[in-house]
Amino acid sequence: MEVILLQDVRGLGKKGDIKKVSDGYASNFLLPRKLAVMKTEQNLEAKKREDAKHAAYLEEQKQNAIALKHVLEDKVVEFEANVGQGGLMFGSISLKQVEEGMKNQFNIDIDRRKILNTEPLNSLGYHIIKIELWKGVVATFKVHITGRNNK
Repeated sequence: MEVILLQDVRGLGKKGDIKKVSDGYASNFLLPRKLAVMKTEQNLEAKKREDAKHAAYLEEQKQNAIALKHVLEDKVVEFEANVGQGGLMFGSISLKQVEEGMKNQFNIDIDRRKILNTEPLNSLGYHIIKIELWKGVVATFKVHITGRNNK
């Protein structure tokens, strides 16, 4: 019997896959637990509609990421850090602070887990930050750290 998987099934396949399974496995396990439906013309049409809807959603998300990339390209997030006598910065600016700074200064939500930079921001001046907004869509923006004397 051929079935269309409605969910990922360990050892069998991923959601949307069409698999040939034994009649007993389908009727006693997959179908009662609503993990799969039988492969019929009606169910194949529903799968095609669902696939088209999902593809449209993914394309919309990609376009949103490209639009956000163009918005981020000219942004500079400003930070002020404590510096010592030699002009060296105390501590560093974390990715969480960069995320919060982008939200507070420009009202733009970014996910710090998608930032590609791994080195700490522990020196004064401009730093270029790269963030992957979508697969293959990488935006860059700047972080400017200025110092204030801690007396």
